[in-house]
Amino acid sequence: MKLWSGRFQKETDALVNDFNSSISFDQRMYREDIQGSLAHAQMLGDTGVIQKADAAAIAEGLKSLLSDIEAGKIEFSADNEDIHMNLEALLTARIGDAGKRLHTARSRNDQVAVDLRLYLRREIAEIRQMLLELLQVLAKTAAQHQTTVMPGYTHLQRAQPITLAQHLLAYGSMFSRDVTRLEDVKKRMNLCPLGSGALAGTTYPIDRFETASLLGFDGPMANSLDGVSDRDYVIELLSALSLVMMHLSRFSEEIILWCSWEFKFIELDDAYSTGSSIMPQKKNPDVAELVRGKTGRVYGSLMSLLTTMKSLPLAYNKDMQEDKEPVFDAVDTVKQCLPVFTAMVETMKVLPENMLAAAKRGFINATDCADYLTKKGVPFRDAYKAVGQLVYACTTAGKTLEALTLEEFQAAHPLFDADVYEAIDLQTCVSQRNSYGGPSVAGTTKQLELLNAFLKEREEA
Repeated sequence: MKLWSGRFQKETDALVNDFNSSISFDQRMYREDIQGSLAHAQMLGDTGVIQKADAAAIAEGLKSLLSDIEAGKIEFSADNEDIHMNLEALLTARIGDAGKRLHTARSRNDQVAVDLRLYLRREIAEIRQMLLELLQVLAKTAAQHQTTVMPGYTHLQRAQPITLAQHLLAYGSMFSRDVTRLEDVKKRMNLCPLGSGALAGTTYPIDRFETASLLGFDGPMANSLDGVSDRDYVIELLSALSLVMMHLSRFSEEIILWCSWEFKFIELDDAYSTGSSIMPQKKNPDVAELVRGKTGRVYGSLMSLLTTMKSLPLAYNKDMQEDKEPVFDAVDTVKQCLPVFTAMVETMKVLPENMLAAAKRGFINATDCADYLTKKGVPFRDAYKAVGQLVYACTTAGKTLEALTLEEFQAAHPLFDADVYEAIDLQTCVSQRNSYGGPSVAGTTKQLELLNAFLKEREEA
């Protein structure tokens, strides 16, 4: 018999029972449901809403139930529909009437709201740590490649010379923002809905500040309607996770390009590559491709919940049961992607010679050549035109700028002198880009200092 069956005269149809049930997916919140119930029972005893002896019996029963669940001795039943009713039924079977008093001054609406916040708070902490581990790998690899010259691209066309360090540190900036976004989500969601009841609070003399404190929240939610109907924090988290996956996907796309024969900037470790069933020469970047593919899955979770919530009136509606599967799947997907992606990056072999060879083609020092003239007083647009003519001449002759004679330079503009060759040397082009955030050793050293300070601050927190 269902715990809410008093008003009903007929059994729920089997199809409705299956359709309504959430135990198949919300059972993963059993720890949080027990955690919330322990705090609720202690508060009920402390405020005199129930006898302290009953509160103690409930606590003892819940702790033994938790132990048995984690030992694999408990099977949940679809007849009890969700994790909350399963645990209450199991508790009552163990300790009798005291178990029936646990739900005093509480609804499943505020119960599931607190469970989900507790669950996601823990998952956010784990994902944040995975991101910090990825950032540590990026910092370590970047420090090893501050003088590894490579082409920087715009429109996937070789554009200007940079270093691998700067490229990796760009992703360091992205993933650092992801960390702070998760921290922001956690901070905003760290308010306790318990005590909101079904929607309008309760007539019992409960202490919502006590339960909030016991559960590690910053305080109770200020409005009981909002307490049971708010899912902003889930949508915010899904948005933050979508950005994590977008950054992973962009990086994956570059890794896929870089390990192709057309680029050959890196070689992936055999442990993070796969082969072909028919082509014996193949070494496929399947890890990066799967991360790229799974990004759409996380985006789908975000759009699913945004669509579910867009027209729901206050307060709780059963539609909101549809929040869990998308966020659980997104959390699982991100947690699956981050460790294997981090390991793939940590073990990849960088091929600096190929990066430098690519940098020497494509006229990526053309801007520096124009700047050479500008620094001698030539208006930039005039310098730009002169170098454009040189590039055209090089493309028709199959030359690079470095291969031009001084006479050919001076034919384009008389202020070119012998020191132009040093000015357009790729190492010079990189080393003189000392503007804040640039690819010079001084620039990437500063970026590394900022990233390492960011990591250290979070290690000490």
